[in-house]
Amino acid sequence: QVQLVESGGGLVQPGGSLKLSCAASGINLSIFAVGWYRQAPGKQRELVAANTADYRTNYADSVKGRFTISRDNAKNMVYLQMNSLKPEDTAVYYCSAGTTWPPEHYWGQGTQVTVSS
Repeated sequence: QVQLVESGGGLVQPGGSLKLSCAASGINLSIFAVGWYRQAPGKQRELVAANTADYRTNYADSVKGRFTISRDNAKNMVYLQMNSLKPEDTAVYYCSAGTTWPPEHYWGQGTQVTVSS
């Protein structure tokens, strides 16, 4: 059974940082593309950052220069380092994995990120 479990969300002030983690089980992440999506209230889910199995990355324009996706295949983990957070980054963040692009075959349950003073 494939599971993706996110952690690391929370409340942070504007300008702050958070690091999200995603632990995968039941799949070998080294052969999968992985991604982070987010969904804010009343909005569609959007791709924030994604990383192919050969480490090519793609970022939404709104997070370029602020967010960094990374992975540790030995630990079967995916990370999203988020810096200079803005209130508009507030959303539920989801980890995803897939063998096609964009990676949308497997999903985690989501973790809430709230940016507010």
